[in-house]
Amino acid sequence: MNPVLIQPTLYYQNAYLDFYEEWINSGEELAPSIIKYSPDKFEEMLAHLQEAAQEEKTPAGRVPHSTYWLAAEDKILGAVNIRHSLTKELRNTGGHIGYGIRPSERRKGYATELLRQALLKTNELGLKEVLVMCNSDNIGSKKTILHNGGAAEYDFIEPDATVINRFWIHRGNCTDQK
Repeated sequence: MNPVLIQPTLYYQNAYLDFYEEWINSGEELAPSIIKYSPDKFEEMLAHLQEAAQEEKTPAGRVPHSTYWLAAEDKILGAVNIRHSLTKELRNTGGHIGYGIRPSERRKGYATELLRQALLKTNELGLKEVLVMCNSDNIGSKKTILHNGGAAEYDFIEPDATVINRFWIHRGNCTDQK
């Protein structure tokens, strides 16, 4: 079965818990940052994710954002968080899309597919161009972004000297073609 982006639902609770536990046990930083929310109270987490996409419920200084999971059969392979707009800070170090693939499923093309499908979601939001970023040392993510039409812009250097590569993907590049 081909992986598809799905909205988080109670049906996938066990699959998501497995995804989350694997990531926690790996000791790696959770990505995207939205998956840092503990799923201990799963239904509350789902409600939070649904509210986050609603502009009228977005706190001042924040932007609405939508979360999807990449699933194949009953397994969660990855997650993506799509910001509907950008603040000044997000223009530097966040971008429109944050994504991650669970450690055991990397190097199988899932990140490229996840980003491709996420870009289709940005089309639905009416975004004409999408900013996607990665740390300069994240070669896999850089390749994923370039494969999906990313055009490099200037890098941003965070206060801790981390270099962030910034890429724009223009709406015309966000297609349903594989």
